[in-house]
Amino acid sequence: QVQLVESGGGLVQAGGSLRLSCAASGNIFSINTMGWYRQAPGKQRELVAVISSRGSTNYADPVKGRFAISGDNAKNTVYLQMNSLKPEDTAVYYCNAEGTLLPYGAFKFVSWGQGTQVTVSS
Repeated sequence: QVQLVESGGGLVQAGGSLRLSCAASGNIFSINTMGWYRQAPGKQRELVAVISSRGSTNYADPVKGRFAISGDNAKNTVYLQMNSLKPEDTAVYYCNAEGTLLPYGAFKFVSWGQGTQVTVSS
């Protein structure tokens, strides 16, 4: 009922930058948080960054000072600006959104995007 479409992944050299985007659509009454998670081969999915509808943010320690999450509430879109990328940032990045559904916001949803590959070469 809620779809997330990600874009912006790719291959970049260490020290480079990438910007990920994620747009939510569907039967959305409200979005409480949107965020980014990542999963490297052989590892569990982990939180990268999350932003609330009020603009408060939270970052995983490994990306603090290098990544910046931002959102556009009017477009139900979240962005992740990734700078000073390192090979250990290589992973599939997944967008996540949590909120409530139309028509009255009585039911919650948790949705995931399909994932976008980020590869950082050394």
